[in-house]
Amino acid sequence: MKNLLLCSLAILTTIASAQTTSPSNQQKVPPVQQTVEVTATRLAEDPQTVPAAIEVFSGDELSARGARDLQGALSLATGVDIAPGGDPGPASSVPEFWGLKEFDAFLLVVDGVPWGGAFNPALTALNLSDIERVEVLRGPAPVMYGATSFVGVIQVIHKDAASHTKTVDLHGGSFGSGGGSFSTPLPLPGDWNSRLTLEGERLGFNDDRTSYRRGHGLWRVARNPKDGNRVWFNADMNWLDQNPASPRPRTGTIFPADVPIDSNQNMDGAFLNDHRGSLMAGFDRSAAGGGQWSTTGSFSQSRQDIFRGFLVDPEPIDDNAHGFREKINLTDVYVDSHLSWKLPRSVRFLAGGDYLHGTGAARGADFDYTAALTGSPASVVPSPADLDFHINDHRDFYGAYGSLEWSPFERFRVDAGIRLNATREYQQVIDGGEGTSVDQTRVDVRPGASLGAILTAWQHNQDSVSFYANYRDTFKPAAIDFGIGESEGGDLILKPETSRSIEGGLKGRFFNRRMEAEASGFLMNFENLVTASSEGGVPELINAGKERFKGFESGVALFLRSDVIARATYSFHDARFTDFVQDFDGVPTQLAGHRIEMSARNLAAFGISYSPARGFLGGIEFNYTGSRYLDKRNRALAGGFPSFGLSAGYRTGRWEFRVDSHNLLDRRDPVAESEMGDAQYYLLPSRRVDAGLRLHF
Repeated sequence: MKNLLLCSLAILTTIASAQTTSPSNQQKVPPVQQTVEVTATRLAEDPQTVPAAIEVFSGDELSARGARDLQGALSLATGVDIAPGGDPGPASSVPEFWGLKEFDAFLLVVDGVPWGGAFNPALTALNLSDIERVEVLRGPAPVMYGATSFVGVIQVIHKDAASHTKTVDLHGGSFGSGGGSFSTPLPLPGDWNSRLTLEGERLGFNDDRTSYRRGHGLWRVARNPKDGNRVWFNADMNWLDQNPASPRPRTGTIFPADVPIDSNQNMDGAFLNDHRGSLMAGFDRSAAGGGQWSTTGSFSQSRQDIFRGFLVDPEPIDDNAHGFREKINLTDVYVDSHLSWKLPRSVRFLAGGDYLHGTGAARGADFDYTAALTGSPASVVPSPADLDFHINDHRDFYGAYGSLEWSPFERFRVDAGIRLNATREYQQVIDGGEGTSVDQTRVDVRPGASLGAILTAWQHNQDSVSFYANYRDTFKPAAIDFGIGESEGGDLILKPETSRSIEGGLKGRFFNRRMEAEASGFLMNFENLVTASSEGGVPELINAGKERFKGFESGVALFLRSDVIARATYSFHDARFTDFVQDFDGVPTQLAGHRIEMSARNLAAFGISYSPARGFLGGIEFNYTGSRYLDKRNRALAGGFPSFGLSAGYRTGRWEFRVDSHNLLDRRDPVAESEMGDAQYYLLPSRRVDAGLRLHF
């Protein structure tokens, strides 16, 4: 595997060198588009100058690769593995950063707003239509974000409201899938601009009775007067109805053969629906002393309606499955305001504060039912009429932060940041069936900090080699997933998660920026990781003592011509428990030294796309996910597996037709663990082929 990647990189590097060193060829190659990121510092900067591991994928590149979901968009990102599906449904995904695969362990940001707010990332409401770029920051989130992360940040940035492009996208393919999207400017008077995106789709799967239907609308409005002061508004509506798949149960170290891969043990008519609306607004304006004042605010509401089940005992017996009926209402409010100044002696200072509020109200009931192992739907599973189990949660996160960028000389920069976190959470659980009510309040006040430096050791025109290092101290309140039955035993509100990490590496640009390369190593000590467990067959979340994450990540990107992009990555991750005792069948077991479940030791990817302005286009992508243990005791080892995809099409100045294939080897390996079904795993979706037509106006 490693030799294959190294040989491929050597060949592609030779091609890039030949095209950039030949005077005749160099004149034909246009300049590489400048790259900008705003995730690391909230200020527009070149990622090469930031002392952190960050990649930027332009919307044009993702369109050339035919990416329509998060897995496709980040399939070539360094050190990142995206498992499609998971407990939130087939429209969701479970990202892995730094060897930690949890759907709530990273921070998702959309146009500067934490997407999901005070609770969990709203992955099912994420859309990748009409985007400008996707930024990926590996490692803990910067001090400017109160809804934080320990392992990574994904920020999706849509095209500006002033964009004049008009596009229509239509697609259809395997398992009755199909849909379309439409993006266009809408004229407004004066300095105002607006842009509308509408989309709808149905995506089917090979798994029995598994699909989702989505309707989405995004309206962006912005005022950009000549004085540079900017005002903007966004309205985002997402309507998602899902028929969820079943995770496949594990018995001991094997998957039972009498539970077919594509079977679905959900009751007939199972659904997992999420209807979400968000309003966002902000402004940027000049401030005294040559500074800039920026403010962002958002309000969102989500209505989730759930009727689903999980196979508990993979035996043909009565009541071998457990079901849930639940309604969850979530409200998020987010406000951030900060000032930035460019000061003498190459100093840039940013200071601000943010407030994040979340209110969640869930009511539901659980029940047992009989599921056929073959996946045929249960004959009669009545939905509980009395949803007498209630969970109410109120969260308030406050934060004040400051960051400093100082360049004492041209090739050296120091970044420092500090944040004071103050969080308050109140949770109440009412069990109407038992006639009990319990509640708890938790208040935490804790600082966080970061310190980094980057040195440009070599520079020639646009090319450079830089070395960087950073230290980050991070704090995050524990996640809550509103699972029924979590009030039994222990605290209602788990201890907050904390980490201390160091990271260092190099970044390089070569051949007039035709080649970008990076390599980094990291070490993170983690406490109170929130992980899934089961008590008496009822799923629950617990704190998992202490863990250590360490590894090495590397990547190369080649921009061979204006229409050819190639990327290759390799990463090694070692994620282990260092002090965690958990009961297994009533026996306390120390897990120190054991690898964290579902954490792949090796990740590799290679892809190349050819996308000219006119004519034939195509691409190839290869991914490898290494071995990982399926359980905390490291008894069930899943082997590594490859995934392979091809794209081909034709483009003119007005239209483009393409065919994209995914998982051509039809692998069905376990890629994500359920946090609701004990010892159960979601599989890689089966082979699929989709055709698409894009029209430009």
